[in-house]
Amino acid sequence: MLRLELMGNKYNKTEHRRALMEQLNNRSNGSVELKHQNISAVLIEMGIPYIDGYKPRFNYQRSLLPAVVADYLKSNPELQHLFAADSEVTPAIPSVEDFLSAWDEPPTPEDRKTPTISEPRAIYNPGGVNYLEREARNQSLGEAGEQFVLNFERARLIRAGKDSLADRIEQISVTVGPSAGFDIKSFEENGTDRYIEAKTTKYGKNTPFFVTPNELRFSRDNASRYYLYRLFKFRDTPRLFALNGSMEDRCILEPSEFIARPS
Repeated sequence: MLRLELMGNKYNKTEHRRALMEQLNNRSNGSVELKHQNISAVLIEMGIPYIDGYKPRFNYQRSLLPAVVADYLKSNPELQHLFAADSEVTPAIPSVEDFLSAWDEPPTPEDRKTPTISEPRAIYNPGGVNYLEREARNQSLGEAGEQFVLNFERARLIRAGKDSLADRIEQISVTVGPSAGFDIKSFEENGTDRYIEAKTTKYGKNTPFFVTPNELRFSRDNASRYYLYRLFKFRDTPRLFALNGSMEDRCILEPSEFIARPS
């Protein structure tokens, strides 16, 4: 199903599940659904996109499932080429009649909670590449997402009758650059500043994103006026949710890279 999804082909989850259950004994719909969600969690930890329809659940048997997924990936090396190609794809900014209709609720606290596993969390993709990180570094995708957010913010303020504020929205990532710590300066309806960091993915709502120390510091120092806009499913049906406040308070942060100097 993931292969079909990344190739842009349609599939039917229900038909797939029914066909699978015919090969399994005494398995309920719920248990098959949960196992697919567990596979999504393993793929995320490997740095691989997951099927959007299977929300990741991290309460899996760590000693068994990752090895099964890794064996499948080793037996199907062509998938690595598909993941690599898709991570570099930048879709055109999707055409949307009403930008405000793309608004969504953030993941629930249960979705964001730390996985309930006691072993170290590192699980490595046999291909040796974190494709989610590669997609996050796709500058063209990030710029397309920022343009979508600019249009969204203009629509939000114009709908509120604040056309003059909409005209003053600034793309800080262009006028100042990464040193600013955020991407877009917008406004609340009362005229106070709203600082926006835009993070864009073609994949599902629960896909993790990457932040720099500077972005994290800025969100902490400007928590009350800071918003992280997470765009997802940007390929053809873009959605977005917002997290207001310091990312230290609103996200589970896990170190992924360190700068090392000889002591």
